[in-house]
Amino acid sequence: MPRTRWRLALTAAAILVTAGSLQAPANAAQDTTDYTLAVDTSRQGPKIDDTMYGVFFEDINRAADGGLYAELVQNRSFEYSTADNASYTPMTAWTPTGTGEAAAVSDDGRLNARNRTYLRLRPDGSTTGTGVVNSGYSAGIPVTEGKRYDFSVRARTDRAAGTPLTLALRSADGVALANPLRVTARGDRWAKYTGTLTATATSTTGRLALTAGGTGTVRLDMVSLFPRDTYKGRPGGLREDLAEKIAALRPGFVRFPGGCLVNTGSHEGYDAASGWQRKRSYQWKDTIGPVEERATNANFWGYNQSYGLGYYEYFQYSEDIGAMALPVVPALVTGCGQNRATDDPVLLRRHIQDTLDLIEFANGPATSEWGGKRARMGHPEPFGLTHIEVGNEENLPDAFFERFVEFREAIEARHPDITVISNSGPDASGATFDRAWQLNRDAGVAMVDEHYYKSPQWFLENNDRYDSYDRSGPKVFLGEYASQDNRFRNALSEAAFMTGLERNADVVKLASYAPLLASTTAVQWRPDMIWFDSTRSWGSTSYETQKLFMTNTGDRVVPSTSSATPALSGPIEGAIGLSTWATSAAYDDVSVTAADGTPLFSDDFSAGDSRWTRATGTGSWTVQDGRYVQSDATAENTLVTAGDPAWRDYDLRTKATKLSGEEGFLIAFGVKDTGNHYWWNLGGWNNTQSAVEKSVGGAKQTMVSDGTSIETGRTYDVRVEVRGRQVTLYLDDRKWGSFTDDKVAEPFRQVVTRDGRDLVVKVVNAQDAAARTAIDLGRATRVAPTARVTTLSGSPDAVNTADDRPIAPRTSTLTGVAATFTHTFPPNSITFLRVRTQ
Repeated sequence: MPRTRWRLALTAAAILVTAGSLQAPANAAQDTTDYTLAVDTSRQGPKIDDTMYGVFFEDINRAADGGLYAELVQNRSFEYSTADNASYTPMTAWTPTGTGEAAAVSDDGRLNARNRTYLRLRPDGSTTGTGVVNSGYSAGIPVTEGKRYDFSVRARTDRAAGTPLTLALRSADGVALANPLRVTARGDRWAKYTGTLTATATSTTGRLALTAGGTGTVRLDMVSLFPRDTYKGRPGGLREDLAEKIAALRPGFVRFPGGCLVNTGSHEGYDAASGWQRKRSYQWKDTIGPVEERATNANFWGYNQSYGLGYYEYFQYSEDIGAMALPVVPALVTGCGQNRATDDPVLLRRHIQDTLDLIEFANGPATSEWGGKRARMGHPEPFGLTHIEVGNEENLPDAFFERFVEFREAIEARHPDITVISNSGPDASGATFDRAWQLNRDAGVAMVDEHYYKSPQWFLENNDRYDSYDRSGPKVFLGEYASQDNRFRNALSEAAFMTGLERNADVVKLASYAPLLASTTAVQWRPDMIWFDSTRSWGSTSYETQKLFMTNTGDRVVPSTSSATPALSGPIEGAIGLSTWATSAAYDDVSVTAADGTPLFSDDFSAGDSRWTRATGTGSWTVQDGRYVQSDATAENTLVTAGDPAWRDYDLRTKATKLSGEEGFLIAFGVKDTGNHYWWNLGGWNNTQSAVEKSVGGAKQTMVSDGTSIETGRTYDVRVEVRGRQVTLYLDDRKWGSFTDDKVAEPFRQVVTRDGRDLVVKVVNAQDAAARTAIDLGRATRVAPTARVTTLSGSPDAVNTADDRPIAPRTSTLTGVAATFTHTFPPNSITFLRVRTQ
């Protein structure tokens, strides 16, 4: 996913209100809109592969440790470090207790070369003992009365009689949650000690206390606690409810392990002299073998990964749920907002060899080197890998592709049956996207991964995106996409877009919503498909939508057409605005002139700022030396507005000067309100690029962009020319760019697929009016008189939470089905009609 800051100020604005004009149906105030839907059952559309829809897993939002990976102890191997995170120490999540010494150390007594730090306890013989308490993730360690929890620890002691260890579960306020477990560590060599605790009470704030008695020195590492109830009952396995929710989607593939963490950070590996390189890219060899010998890595998203959930577990889980495993390997070119390429040929060859070794690990016989490692982990049969992706969202398309070609040539020479997937950068359009696609087309790449996170408006406007793609060119893997929130309006727009994905199933071969998981206490990216806390998990409105499509995909598209929604189309209208983002800036000489030269507005701030309205309440706006200055360089979205919301066909001019801060300045036009407007974002994204962003209901989409940055202290002449729905922009009297905003956000979308004997009629009605639809299945088509109906419907602002699931599937039976019949689809709904043909 692109590492950009989404500028969301979400409001309850209607999904079809276009900034500057109304794009709602002409009769939106009415209760019903009439449509037709014609299905041509005499023809066949594209075949839909079983792998069409899948899931994308990345360790973001604490998706793995503290999430899908069921380990309950945080920092179990004492490997956290300030080198990874300024707030980390080897004792993060641990609190010393009792008397004596409790310290994290790293010396020659370490557990192994990759597990460098351990806990040293020196009990002093007191009755209280010496120990530590682990707080787990989030609010604490969750336990349920009557459930069993498996404990393990590696230990060694220099006390001849052995060191007694006591394990206890208790709540944050000290109440016992289980009967204590006692083991005795013996000998001065590392050994594993295990036991089981049975909870006597239920708590979400549990603590694991480990106390040593006696005297001498005892060393401890890999302190672990797992619920006995994991997915498929595997020791050290996956959190059951999360794994089952993913499995319930019936995904055709699992893309892993990312995402941005794949190709960002250092690409170096383990160095025995200096220890593990920090902020490394994800390297699969670090993640296999015994868990105590796996590295702990600093995650791109700011926290550590234990790699207890590693490549073997990804392959195993994919196999468990009947999905194709689709790993992603680093290409030695950074992405996700970073622009670096590694030029070390030795390092490149090593990573290519690592990728070849990965294929052998997945597919090689047990007699091969890496196939043997897989077999020793418990899976002698090959996993059957068929696809592998190289790289993720690289911003340097030429540098990336030069390296990609070397990966592809090496893989195809040894494994011609493996599909090697490329990508097109971090967005749906722009110079990087166009250049990447040109390189991929020219080289005859089999499949290209596209990523984009867009507004609901964009998804409604771009249902036909893949209609014009070259049928003989590279196939599309839509590896990451989502609308920018978790409300039902977002799911509706995604569903409308998915009808276009299915209609183009001959081009779009794979698609996965992203991200997959998010902990409520560690949200780094929104939206997300499945949310969870320490004990509960629930699907977002997008999860319910994805599940409906993924479990009713069908085998082949059946050609169909529908009528469009009558829509009003008019010029961009709206007032004007000024804003900043993490920047102090000054504005002067603001004027608005009609296309015929009539002055509409002029302000040189000599009379103060009484004509301006502070729309957001943030920032510090004052008139200083005849300029309108926003002086708070930390405030975000400081929008102030002026003028008439009915203005159209005008020129907006101003002088703008950046005074200090991270970015540039924002000039708004077509302003209806804080959530519905356009703004020219000059020097955005940490002053790395500029773009016009259109905000609809608070969600933004980019209309045009380039790499312009803004100099501090320099005054710029800014002019925005609005004519109808055409906008032209000038910077210092030179044309910067232009766009025409004339796409229609069609709220009524449909696709029909055949699933065995069933026709699955899929209709999305993303508007407040019901859609009364005359459906024609063809007069020669014989169908059963009843159909099964599955519907998602509700308020566009509905959000599924832990305690309330307003958006959930409802099933019913529709009678009176015939070759031609009429059905009314509810407002703001996704409906699947499963019609049995005879």
